[in-house]
Amino acid sequence: MLKVENLAVNYGYIIALSNINLEINKGEIVTLIGSNGAGKTTTLMAISGLVEKRPGSKITFKGQDITKMAPNKIVHMGMSHVPEGRKIFPALSVYENLRAGALGNKKMTKARFEELVEEQYTLFPRLKERYKQAGGSLSGGEQQMLAIARGLMMDPDIVMLDEPSLGLAPIVIEDIFELIVKIRDMGKTILLIEQNASVALSIADRGYVLETGNITLQGTGQELLVNPEVKKAYLGA
Repeated sequence: MLKVENLAVNYGYIIALSNINLEINKGEIVTLIGSNGAGKTTTLMAISGLVEKRPGSKITFKGQDITKMAPNKIVHMGMSHVPEGRKIFPALSVYENLRAGALGNKKMTKARFEELVEEQYTLFPRLKERYKQAGGSLSGGEQQMLAIARGLMMDPDIVMLDEPSLGLAPIVIEDIFELIVKIRDMGKTILLIEQNASVALSIADRGYVLETGNITLQGTGQELLVNPEVKKAYLGA
């Protein structure tokens, strides 16, 4: 589904990413864990075409080279990016936020749009209860649900989630990760960026550890959960 080869990004003279290699197969949850400043968000932004990549970087999505492709064209190919910090439209209602999520899909029919709205309401019942409510008046957990639902309104093949648990209470985090598994079970492929390593690895098929712009470890979610280095650095062991 997605292959990243020799990905490198600079911010001026600062090396943000250096020779990142990872791949995601259809139907997987793959997580990228690491401390603050390791380059997790930059990785997603580079894949989405939002930051400039150094020569030699290559990103392939569904067999097509998207390294130099514009972000809107990448979205049209079936890639959805749910950014860190939710970034919903606070003045718009829940329904209007969902509608905005579908605007970039030129193939969207009215019937398919209505199906997708109902899918989100089934997946996130609280959004249905609040569909007329302004997005900015929702709780933090509800806003995160809305951000994910808006990303799904594009009807993407792959969903990239950047820190979906950030700032949420533990009980809400549990709900969010259960929903991520449900989204995978609906046939979506997921690339998950997450600082809560234990929860992320517990649901992931595979994972990568990113340290100061470099991939240092990779394996299945369960392998990384019991890896002594990962336990010491990220799981509080």
